[in-house]
Amino acid sequence: MKKTAILDISQFKQTGLEDFYVNTLEDHLITSHKDIALPHKHNFYLAILFTHGSGIHEIDFTVYDVKPGSLFFLNPGQTHHWELSPDTKGYIFFHTQAFYNLYYTQNQINNFPFFYSMHSSPCIYLKDEELEDVTLLFKRILKENSRDEILKKHRIINLVQYVYIECTRIYARQNPVAALDTHNSYYSKFLKLEELVNQYFISEKSPAAYAEMMHITPKHLNRITQAVAGKTTSDIITDRVLLEAKKELILQQDNFAGISEMLGYEDYAYFSRLFKKKTGETPSEFLNRYMKG
Repeated sequence: MKKTAILDISQFKQTGLEDFYVNTLEDHLITSHKDIALPHKHNFYLAILFTHGSGIHEIDFTVYDVKPGSLFFLNPGQTHHWELSPDTKGYIFFHTQAFYNLYYTQNQINNFPFFYSMHSSPCIYLKDEELEDVTLLFKRILKENSRDEILKKHRIINLVQYVYIECTRIYARQNPVAALDTHNSYYSKFLKLEELVNQYFISEKSPAAYAEMMHITPKHLNRITQAVAGKTTSDIITDRVLLEAKKELILQQDNFAGISEMLGYEDYAYFSRLFKKKTGETPSEFLNRYMKG
């Protein structure tokens, strides 16, 4: 079967630091993004700021509006694509986890709310002074990357950290529940659940099984998922299954029964009913709409 294209940072050629890339968005779209097939995902952390233009940005099949002040943060492994107006401008940077961890060994990157998990909102909308402040940080990162000065890497990673800190404050104002203290046990357990679901979602779909793996009761696990994501444990599992199903439908464009079986459902009729119940359309309806769009 075909697989979703996974882009590596080494594919983006640029003079500068290893494991780090920064550019204006308009130049990136011309020089680095024009030949990238859709859908695709990355194995690095990504930040994209739009200062001009309009359009849509689809991340894991959820559509977000693009307008001046739109700022997106993507985790490694998230699938995305966009449709943008010709006057689009902005800034983009991305880096590997190793690039960040080298300088911030005591501060995990997924402590920032937009990088918590695959269920975190990846978007904030900046206005007025917020947009000016964050744009200036992106500009400083771009300028520093073009210079040949001592301690260049130190300054860039500190500027990246400033972006994350400033945007965490804005994110917390726009998403107060999602920005709760990530050091508490609920968040660590939720991240562990996501890790297990990513590993076993094809073969194991029972909430009780995941609770057993984590040595807690199903009731307590459900309490955790409700508190962190506003969803049941079953929802978290099903969301992961359906995300994979959508990716495969786009890639394969046929053999629906084969995709169903690959995801652990031998009865395609059951899988189709589940898909429609959760998404509002059958697999074929989803594919037709997506391809026409």
